[in-house]
Amino acid sequence: MGAHNKLLLYYKNKTVIACVVETILEAGIKDIVVVTGHESENIKYALRNLPVKFEYNSRYAEGMTTSIQCGVNATLGNAYMICLSDMVMITAEEYTFLKDSFENKLLLDSKCICIPMYKNEIGNPVIFSAFYKDAIFQNQYMEGCKNIVQSNKEHVYYVETETSHILNDFDYPEEYQKLEG
Repeated sequence: MGAHNKLLLYYKNKTVIACVVETILEAGIKDIVVVTGHESENIKYALRNLPVKFEYNSRYAEGMTTSIQCGVNATLGNAYMICLSDMVMITAEEYTFLKDSFENKLLLDSKCICIPMYKNEIGNPVIFSAFYKDAIFQNQYMEGCKNIVQSNKEHVYYVETETSHILNDFDYPEEYQKLEG
C-alpha cells in the first residue's frame, strides 16, 4: 500500500481496523487481542473506544508469525481465532458461524483446527484449539501457521462458507479501491 497504513484507511466511514474489530465484537467473540507493531499508537487510537486488549509486538518486522505468537501469549481461551485486520468483508454472522462450527468440532476433537473454505479455496480466519499453543510458540516459519496445519491434517476441518468474504483482504491500492467501489 506504499506509504499508507492500510489499517488506518477508511471503509464505510470507519478505519479498516475499527470495522474489523467491531464486526468481531458484534459476533459475540470476547477476549480480543489486537497485536500492534507498525504505527502502534495510531492503531490504538483508532480502537480507543473498543473493549480490546493491546499487545505490542517488537518483532513485527520479522514476519506474521511473531504477531500470532504475541497474540496467543496474551490469551487464556480454549482456542485462537487468527483474524486478519484487513478483511472488512467478513460479516458478524460469518464470524459467529465459524466460531460455532469450531466449537462443535472441538467437542469431538480437542486438537481440531478449523479453516474456512469457499468453493475449494481456503481463507481466513483459521481457528486453532489451545492444544497448539506450544507449537505456535515454537513455530519458526515466519509467514503464519501453515506448517502446523500441514503437520496435523488429521485434525483439520474445512468449514464451507456461503460467500467469498473469507478470501478477501487487500494489499494493493487497486484492491482497496474495489472495496470502496
